Order: sequence, then C-alpha cells, then structure tokens
Amino acid sequence: MDPLKLLSRSTRLRAGRQHAQHTTPSSGDRAQPKLFPPVEDTPKISKKRKRGENMPPFSDDQPGCLDFFGVAVKSNTRPAVESKQDAVQDREEGGPEPEKSRAPSSAPVLPATTDEEARAVLKQHKLKVTLLNPTSSQTKQRRKGGSGRSGKMERPALHPHPLMSFKDTRGRFGISSRLAANLNEQGYSVPTEVQMGALPILLDASEQYLGHDIPLSAETDRRSSPNLLTVAPTGSGKTLAFMIPLLHRVQSRRHRDQHPTRTVCAIVLAPTKELVGQITNEGRKVTKGTGVSVTQLRKGMRLRPTRLSESKAKDTSSPNPTGGEPTVVKADVLICTPGLLHSMLNDEHNPAQDALADVRDLVLDEADVLLDPLFREQTLGVWHRIVSPRLSVSLWSATMGSNIEELAISTIKDWREKLSMQNRETVPEAPFVRLVVGLKDSAVLNVEHKLIYAATEQGKLMGLRQLLHPASTPQGAGASLLPPFLIFTQTIERAVALHSELLYDIPAEAGGIGRIAVLHADLSDTARDSVMTRFRKGEIWVLITTDLLSRGIDFRGINGVVNYDIPTSSAAYVHRVGRTGRAGRGGGVAVTLYSKDDIPYLKHVANVVAMAQKQEGSSNKDAGLQQWLLDALPKLSKQEKHTLKKRGIESRKSRGKDTNPRAARGARISSKAGFVRQAENNHRGAVLGSQRRAQAEALSDAGDDTEFAGFD
Repeated sequence: MDPLKLLSRSTRLRAGRQHAQHTTPSSGDRAQPKLFPPVEDTPKISKKRKRGENMPPFSDDQPGCLDFFGVAVKSNTRPAVESKQDAVQDREEGGPEPEKSRAPSSAPVLPATTDEEARAVLKQHKLKVTLLNPTSSQTKQRRKGGSGRSGKMERPALHPHPLMSFKDTRGRFGISSRLAANLNEQGYSVPTEVQMGALPILLDASEQYLGHDIPLSAETDRRSSPNLLTVAPTGSGKTLAFMIPLLHRVQSRRHRDQHPTRTVCAIVLAPTKELVGQITNEGRKVTKGTGVSVTQLRKGMRLRPTRLSESKAKDTSSPNPTGGEPTVVKADVLICTPGLLHSMLNDEHNPAQDALADVRDLVLDEADVLLDPLFREQTLGVWHRIVSPRLSVSLWSATMGSNIEELAISTIKDWREKLSMQNRETVPEAPFVRLVVGLKDSAVLNVEHKLIYAATEQGKLMGLRQLLHPASTPQGAGASLLPPFLIFTQTIERAVALHSELLYDIPAEAGGIGRIAVLHADLSDTARDSVMTRFRKGEIWVLITTDLLSRGIDFRGINGVVNYDIPTSSAAYVHRVGRTGRAGRGGGVAVTLYSKDDIPYLKHVANVVAMAQKQEGSSNKDAGLQQWLLDALPKLSKQEKHTLKKRGIESRKSRGKDTNPRAARGARISSKAGFVRQAENNHRGAVLGSQRRAQAEALSDAGDDTEFAGFD
C-alpha cells in the first residue's frame, strides 16, 4: 500500500515532474546508531578505526522496530560486529592477536584503549564528562580569567574509558550471561554515544574509569555507582543506558543478599503513562529469564498489604466483605509517574512508610519536567522518602537547564544532610557526574526543519491540508512530509477541533476516518492505549495530540512532526521534533506553522533551528531558516518567556474568550469564513426563537380551554 498514490490519486503530474523519492525514517535500512560521525581528517585519532568501518549494515528487521506500510521480514541471525578494542589492538600490534580465554565475571577486564585514546574517542563523539561536586582541593586554581582574578568556578573534566561494544560488558563489568544474551537477541551490538559514555560510569565506579586526576573518596561504596546527570539528544538510547546498570545492580544484590521476599529495589519515574508503559516494555525485554521483575504501577495497586488483608491473614475464618483486595506490588524495579507513587505513599487509610526501605536506585527520566514546578512537589516527595544511604540518583533528558542542574545538586545535598541527622552518622558524599552528548538543548541533526508562515488560522489549516497531499509540493521545497506523522496543538480543545476538521480529508480508499485519530489526557486509559497500539501498528497515519506525546515516546517509523501551534519553549520544540529521526534514521521532517499572532513568540524556535542548521552545515539556505527572519524576530524578556511557558498563547485557550473575545474568534480552528459562521448563527437563533414562540402559543391555547373562575 502506497499512501502517496492514495492521497494524490486525483493529481496528474507532468512528465519529468514525478515526485522525488526521499529516504524516510519508515523506509530503508537503519543506519548505525551514531549521532556524530567521525571526521575524516582528524589527525589525533589516526590509530583508531573509523566508527562503522567494515561493519555490515544494521538491518531494520530486528524486533521492536516499526515498518509502516510494509511486511517486516524477521530474522533470528545477527551479524557479528567487530569490537573497536580488537581493531585498535590489531593496528598497534600489526595483526590480529590469537584468541584468549575470557576472564570470569568476578575479574573485570580492563579496556584495551589507553588514557590518551580514551580522550580522543570522547572528543571524537562529542562526549563531555564533568564532576559537579568537586572538593576544595580538586577546584583549587581552577578559576576562569587567570590567577588572582575572580570568576566562575570551573569544574574538573573526567575521561572515563568508553564502551566500544556490548559484548565487552560481560567481561569488563561482569553483567550476567542471561542479561548479555538478551542484549544480543535484541540486536544491540554497537552502543550509541550516550551508552558509550554512561555505561562505564554507572557500571563501574572505580577511579580508573572516572579519571586518574579525580580520585574518589575512600569511603565511597564500590558497589554503588555515582550520581549521574545526562543530557543527550532525543532518540539516542537513554532508556537502555540507564536500564542496563539498573538491572545489573538489582540482580547482583538479589544474588548477594538472597532476599526471601521480593521488595522494591529501584524506582524509575516518568512524567506520562505512555512513557511509563514504554520503559516497562523495554525493561521486560532485557530482563527475560534473569529473575528480575519489572512492574508498572497502576491505580488500584498497593505498595504493601492493606490492614484488612493483615487481619485476614491472622484470622482466616473471617469473610471478605469487599469481594477482593487490591493487588500488592511485588517487583524489583517499579516504574511509575511521580503523582501516583506520591499519593500512595501519603495514603491516610493505608500508609506505606517502609515501602521504599530497600530502594537504592532512583532514575528520573525527563528530569527537567519532573523537577519543574508542575511535578516538583511529587518528585521530591518520593525522593525524600528513600532512606538508604547508598542511594544512587540518575537524571536523564534531552534538555536540561542550569536551574534544574543546580536544583539537583542542592536536593542531593539536603537529602544527605537530612539522612545524616536521622541516622546520627555522616553519610558519605558520592560523586555527582554530568555527561553531555553534543550540545545541550539542541535538536537532532538528521531532521529537516521548516518554518512556514500561514498568516491566519485559516491559512494554517490550508497549509496543513496541503501537507496531507505531498504530490502538490512544488519542486525545490525540500523533503515532503509523508505519513505517518504527528500533529501537535496547544490545548485539548484545539486538538479535538482539528481532528473534526481533518476527519474526512483522507479518502475512503486509503482507510478514511480510521487513518486519523486524536490523543489527549481527557481520554480514558483504555482509549489511549488503543490509539497508541493502532498508531504503532500503522493503522493510524495522522495522530493529533498535545504535548502528552512530546517526550520520551519512541516512534521509530515517524516520518515527520507538524507543530500546528508553536511550542511554548525551546525545550518543548526539541522534544516535539525528536519524535522523528530516532536512532540515527534520516529523512525526518519537522514543520512549524506560524501565523501573525505567533511572530512575537517565535524567537526561541528560530534559535533552535538556526543552531541545528549550523551544526549540520547545511548548504540549502532556502529549505530552512533564513538569516533575515532570525534578525527580524523580536526578543522575549525573561518574564515573557516564563509566562509563555506556563500559560501559552491566551487567545488559544478556553478562558481566552473572556479576556479577548475578538482574538479568540480569530484563533478558532475552522475552515468557514466569518460571514458564513455569522449566517449560521443567525439561522440557529431564528430556529430557537421560532421554537420558543411555538411553546408560548401552545401554553396560551391551553389556557383558553379552561373554565372561567371569576374575578375573586
């Protein structure tokens, strides 16, 4: 089934102007998952083999990948990928070395690269590792601006030895054979940049991987990993980067401590239910056969048995008046939203004071949102309920502001001081490491960005309809937008209205109204799960949604993203467009439609697009952002940015009708002209007036038939 032919069946193309075939994320083979390819003329890394050289193409037939509009051919065979450590050793010694026996898992094998080579690889892949909580001796004489001059404290840089191949995790870090086999079955062979830098930090906290120049404290528990703050682009593999160390530590503790009962040892917090479900599914794939249980916390579950269950356990003859008890969570890794877990911990009828007593790992996925004022109270409430002094905290996101970074540092410090006062002993301070992949708060490089001026809301609707018919796209306009794609709106009301307008734009031969759907928070959990399942299967081609799906959701076959309403911040734009171009796939398109009312708020979007074009080095100036537009856009003050992020554009909200009715009418999503809507309103008012008059006449006629009772 070719969606392009179905959507453009009524368009006759002239000879020589056939639609150009573009590489899209939903077609073709998947490239090697690298965000920053090596530079050919880099002299410092001449000893190392280029990343991806002499490697077989990565097939897209692996489980978990999506194939829209086609039949996937699954294969159980995996090509053998040569380790980079072996490649370096071959080049240095002049030939391949005879195969050596693998050391046991209890004795980690050191990486083959030297410290200088490790620094070169980190620089080559744009990995920057920094220690955020250095001691006074480590920060001595590290001030910017020279000696004797005041300035901002410069934090020391670390140079961990990067991970070159997933098959080295067992010998180097001692992960279990079952966990390593699951990674191989899922097709993971070459780590991405974030996995290359994060896995050595989280799997081994010894000083040889954090850098010889920054020694760790002697009181640091080697079985606990340092706290980590990671900033990596969307679709770079952050979920697997924190899931592998998490499962490895949980499995090691279970074998070492031999708990008779299953208790919660690790918690992963995510802002939305869809992201929680996705992380749970990925975790269960990796934990197959390992004995580690990964559970998604849902409404109706309990962290501990209720008082009624405890009384029934003592008296088995007592009946069950409720007809059933809530499910008690029995899991090693608990994945949930912060609001649900916080409400369960503070339940007055069934308090769970000791439910998190054994938790030693806390992961905050999309940490900038979880520590935003919207989720901050619930997230910190869960954080402060953990009482283990060996707690390891990791924060992950594609965008991380300096305020979130400082908040994380202060929260760790306050939590440690509070725990020291409760235990009446000093809790040792663990290293807090920051890992940045590429540039912070930047969009992915393999996505084409487009800013389209539509003047009015009607123009935006017309432009969106033109995107639904890619055959009408003129030549020289760059890559066209092919389904499936996402459409983002500012509010739920606008998403529903846009869905009503586009409901019949897809012809019946292509599936009709079943190819377009809307997803928002007002839908039930069952309806949301149904829409997500149909979209992943390729039954839905166009999905209209709010920022509910802008973070973390992995749709590997999404060909494009349309911002029908501009995002309220640069971080929101980065996460929205990050739904396409996942895992190194090229050909994704990000289109932003803006009207005259959006021009005062477009500067933050234009800055992100300009930075992405600068990193990519694109020569096609007409396809993206032009410099005159960037210079002409007005700048927003700090207060205006805060108001826009918190409230959005007022005229597009339901309460905007009261503040500015005229602007609210202009922001209405409708293809009808103003005089047409006025005529319809007049007709509707005339019908209502006629009905009222008919009811009044009926009442008056009924009164004439009654008997006269006199004037008394």
